[in-house]
Parts: sequence; C-alpha cells; structure tokens
Amino acid sequence: MAIIFAETGLFVGFFLPGDSLLFVAGIYGEQLASSFFNMPLVVAMTLIAIMGVLGNIVGYWFGRKSGPLLFKRKDTWLFKKKHLWQAKEVYDKWGGGAIFVARFLPVVRTFAPIIAGIVGMERKKFMFYNIIGSFSWVFSLMLAGHFLGKAIPTLTDHLEWIIIIIVVITTAPVLYKLVFGKQPSTRTSTNLAIRSKRRQSRRKKRKRK
Repeated sequence: MAIIFAETGLFVGFFLPGDSLLFVAGIYGEQLASSFFNMPLVVAMTLIAIMGVLGNIVGYWFGRKSGPLLFKRKDTWLFKKKHLWQAKEVYDKWGGGAIFVARFLPVVRTFAPIIAGIVGMERKKFMFYNIIGSFSWVFSLMLAGHFLGKAIPTLTDHLEWIIIIIVVITTAPVLYKLVFGKQPSTRTSTNLAIRSKRRQSRRKKRKRK
C-alpha cells in the first residue's frame, strides 16, 4: 500500500514497479490477505486502491501549490522535467480521462495528477477519474494475477519472466515517447508556469475577500 501511494502521489516514486507488484500480489492474493488481519481479498484490493486514490490527491495538491516552481527546478536524478511534459501530452490528448489512462502508464501515472493540479482541473472531475482509474488499475491487475495463478499453478516458477514481460509491455509507450517525442518549447513551458501563477494569485485574492 505504501509503494502504491508513493508511486501515484510522490514524484520521487516514479521508478517504483506498481504494475508488476500488483500482478504478483494477485498471484499470492490469498496468502497476502490472510497475513493482513485475515481479511478477504476484495477488502485488501480495496485498501490498496484507496491508497492509489490518496496518492493522486497528494499529487494534485502538490501541482496546484508548486506548479511554477517545478518548471524552474533543475533536473536531478529523482526529478526530470521531461516526465512532466510526458504527462502533459497524455493530458492534452485525453483531457480529464488522462487521469484514468495514466494509471496504466508507468512514470506518467506519477506526474499526471501533478499536471492536473497545475492546469487547474476541476476537483470533482479529477476525483471522479481518480477513483475510477485507481480501482480499475488495482482490481484488473490483481484479479488477472489471481485467476492466472489459479489456472496455471506453475506460474510462480516463472515470476522473473512474468515481471520482465509486464515491465516491457507497460514501459514501451513511455520509452517511445522519451526517444521519439517532441521536446517542449521554452515558450510552452513559460506559458504553463504563468497560467499556474495566475491561478494561485486568483485563489489568494478570493481568500482575502
């Protein structure tokens, strides 16, 4: 639950293996649930999905509060502005549904809620896609692992290959964008930062009133 929260809410968690972790957790779902207060598997999945929802809320809040600073921040090992632009491309293409689509894209799912906060997505709209996306992501991967593990008992003998395949499939679109995607212009970066500053200024004025 902590890893899912960090990957979906903290930009330093973009490297965490959410997809493969959920799939493997589904394979060992019954043992996982019984070891955690002996709860039903569906309750365990619900708790994990809730952590994904809370993670995105943190990312959204961080984007609303710190948008302009992120575009001025220099790249570090843990923070790359290109990840922000990658998430913004998904947002521009899918609109509000980007929060849902991003759940299934490594790296992008970490930065998508931050972008939603920067561009000022309506809170109700954000929460709708946030909740639907988190539950769809967690339940689909964990149930896939659970039922495949039941159907193919020898699946656990090849976990390394399964994890590698999942990582390759889920990161392929992201890697393609990183290699062949267009680099954002300085003007676009500046405009987005200015828009975020204006929204923050309007919020401060409303609070004073």
